[in-house]
Amino acid sequence: MSELSINTSQNVTINFNAASVGDRIFAYLIDLAVKAAYVLVVGLVVFYWMGLGDVMEKIDQWSAMAILALFALPLVFYTLVQESIFEGRTIGKRVMKTRVIKIDGYQAAFGDYLIRWLLRMIDISWNMGIVGLIAMLANSKTQRLGDMAAGTAVITLRNNISINHTILREINDDYIPTYPLVIKLTDNDVRIIKDTYETSLRSADFDMILKLQQKIEAVTGIKSLANNATGFVDTVLKDYNYYTQKM
Repeated sequence: MSELSINTSQNVTINFNAASVGDRIFAYLIDLAVKAAYVLVVGLVVFYWMGLGDVMEKIDQWSAMAILALFALPLVFYTLVQESIFEGRTIGKRVMKTRVIKIDGYQAAFGDYLIRWLLRMIDISWNMGIVGLIAMLANSKTQRLGDMAAGTAVITLRNNISINHTILREINDDYIPTYPLVIKLTDNDVRIIKDTYETSLRSADFDMILKLQQKIEAVTGIKSLANNATGFVDTVLKDYNYYTQKM
């Protein structure tokens, strides 16, 4: 299993384990089974028991195709919708305990999921997935073409991952703090923040980091100037280090 080393802009090195090709194939097969179950249920309930199949035989071809396309939408957008809602996971990825993240360590955005989804046609749908399989086997991060284009990777959450944190080391003499109100926090507060932050990074739980940001803002009155919750919490920890050790 290959290791994915990420050095974030906040000088934090996170070592994830990239999901194996086997994990990714099994996740795909589970999702495929879910789609097959959907087709079976819709076919039996809607088209057979509710008689929609008989109705479609009596209407024009274009109307029939429109109805079929409507019921096909959940299959077409299955991956895009689930990854967007469940932060990089589908049902298959949840079962296999894998997740899509940005290779810079942050949570992927809708645009990233969209790029991955669009390139599924080449990676997976075309030529029985041979292109995607070759790409994953040839790539140290087991990325398919969609991942490379979106700057993402699929990691596994089932294995231990390490974090080389530099937040509480001696900061540079020229460091300029951003949030003076961090002095409202206590040493115990910061210990809890640091532990929660590191644990959330290890599990790629960006939702928890966002909740941590909201809690810090509520307690201190700080308003985030960062582009994301990870950068905000990291800066808060550095600023607290500055004010307690440099002042």
